[in-house]
Amino acid sequence: MPVTFTTRIEEDLAKLIDEVSKEEGMDRSTVIRRFLMQAAKEYLIEKSLAEYEEGKVTLWQAAKRCSMSIWEMIVEAKKREIHVPYDLEEFREDLKGLQKGA
Repeated sequence: MPVTFTTRIEEDLAKLIDEVSKEEGMDRSTVIRRFLMQAAKEYLIEKSLAEYEEGKVTLWQAAKRCSMSIWEMIVEAKKREIHVPYDLEEFREDLKGLQKGA
């Protein structure tokens, strides 16, 4: 069930939303929902990869948290120039996680 949020935004952002709305032929609400979804997903990927770098989660755990495959997460890590030292031990741990999820 949808939830309504009310918030104030800067005038520049309002103009951008109106421009995108006009270009894409969408109403403001649709543009705002898409912006929020994209920003929320990006935030979650960044946070999960930071936790991966810190050794708090495995790459598989980070991918699962973001509803992504491990290969998609590797691509995201490479985009952000995060070294992915994916070794045999981590692979085994990720396989255990896959087996539990099946």
